[in-house]
Amino acid sequence: MRNRSSKLGKFPLIALAALTACGGAEASRLAIREDSTPAVAALASPATAGATLLFSGDLPGARAAYEAELASRPDQLAPLNDLAVGYFLDGHVDAARRLLDEVVASGTPRQQQAALLNLGALYAVEGHATAAQAYLEAARGLDAGRPEPHYALALLADSRGDPAVARAELREALRLDDGTARAAFAFPFREGRRLLDGLLAEQAGDTAAASAAWRELADARFPAVAGAAQRHLLER
Repeated sequence: MRNRSSKLGKFPLIALAALTACGGAEASRLAIREDSTPAVAALASPATAGATLLFSGDLPGARAAYEAELASRPDQLAPLNDLAVGYFLDGHVDAARRLLDEVVASGTPRQQQAALLNLGALYAVEGHATAAQAYLEAARGLDAGRPEPHYALALLADSRGDPAVARAELREALRLDDGTARAAFAFPFREGRRLLDGLLAEQAGDTAAASAAWRELADARFPAVAGAAQRHLLER
């Protein structure tokens, strides 16, 4: 990990450079690709003003809040990760990648884990499932006692047709989760949220809720998710 003291004051400039690279503040929709795997992103600080705006769908407002926080506290990398999530949800994946790379290079292990998870989500959405798997496994390897990477790996495994791994990762996530982990989750696509809903319902034995999720996803925009949902329905 690089010396953080040499980077103080640099992060607002990184954010500005990333925004310039993605073409400015105007929103662009996240591309839907046939080979995408819907994934989950994670905020490092889900209880901030920026997070409230992001969860409400006000991505420009969230971006402004994170940029203001970085300007006042340039040595903090949590808002840099969360700003990257905002760019990601807004479709600015190259800008998001640049910011996340900085967090991986200079953050604490917890911050690095969040950034690696988000890079995995980014690659999954771009259709690079093998790269996504590698990033998520790296995130898990930093601290296997945190539930977030296990949730992300469960989603990826299920959409890739490996339900046994998905169930194992989900059981581990639930065992480790004190009830707060999912409050930090942001979903680039609604299908990712519903896929997790279905897996959680199955794990809890809620057949009706699980079936509702699978029926909704059986006609999903993403073949991987539609196939997973159809498989779940056939297993019922």
